[in-house]
Amino acid sequence: MKPCVYIHTNEKQIIGALVSQYSFTRFASDPSSFDVKLVETGQYGYLKSHEGRLYLRDGLKREWLYNDLQSFTVLRFTPPELMGYQGRSLVVDPDVFCISDINQLLKRDMQGKAILARHRAGSKQDVWASSVMVLDNPQLTRWKVEENFEEMFRFERDYMKWVTLQLEPRDSIGVLETYWNDFDTLTPETRMIHNTKRQTQPWKSGLPVDFRPPESKGSFKPKNIYHRVRRALFGDYGMLGAYDRHPDPNQERLFFALLRECCDKGIVTEAMVREEMKQNHVRHDALELLRNTPTLHERPLFAA
Repeated sequence: MKPCVYIHTNEKQIIGALVSQYSFTRFASDPSSFDVKLVETGQYGYLKSHEGRLYLRDGLKREWLYNDLQSFTVLRFTPPELMGYQGRSLVVDPDVFCISDINQLLKRDMQGKAILARHRAGSKQDVWASSVMVLDNPQLTRWKVEENFEEMFRFERDYMKWVTLQLEPRDSIGVLETYWNDFDTLTPETRMIHNTKRQTQPWKSGLPVDFRPPESKGSFKPKNIYHRVRRALFGDYGMLGAYDRHPDPNQERLFFALLRECCDKGIVTEAMVREEMKQNHVRHDALELLRNTPTLHERPLFAA
């Protein structure tokens, strides 16, 4: 069985997901040796049917919003089921873009570990970044996403503990080097760049913010009180402002260079970009940037 790269996404991040999907084959030494597939929220009816229900997140009971920017995150745990708990999978967020040969990672000796992920240094708890995971599917038969999702609404499973892999046996997780999930850092050593800072995602600049800021355990923390009042008066995304320009021009150039190549190959069409602009999913100057951004063949990412 071929290994498979899965990119989980929703409608709001579909352009990013398609660019991500393309990036894996673009840089691969042997693109035919693996598959790349999208996992979309629309394929999972239970995500939408729970709209408005309370679930447990970081010790707080919060309202589930299907249309939130990151409603896809629980789908990180679907690949073992999708592959019948066989073979190997790699799962990434739709804001992760590969700029190296992914075969190196797909063929790695996992030394008996079920999961490879980046460790989140500096945290008070032993937490991991599940935004990029290499998975040995046969060892993950306990991952049954719909059942696990339901547990959040019975307040038996905390979303934050789930997505930071705190619910996994510690000895089942191996360390993935940071350059395979480089948080907002793009250097010649980067293998996969992850635009983790939602406020500055390169394809969103200037659009109204459509994600909910994090809140933490403790109902009377000033931040939590502020957001409760803000939501009550102005709605979930009211008073959150707009997405900012990414501080690293090279990361913006990378995204639009890859998007231009997608358009040249018919993976993404101009009509699709226009529709995503209309929906406020893609910045409104995207077509102008596409016209003015050279492809990576014309101008390599780290050109001298």
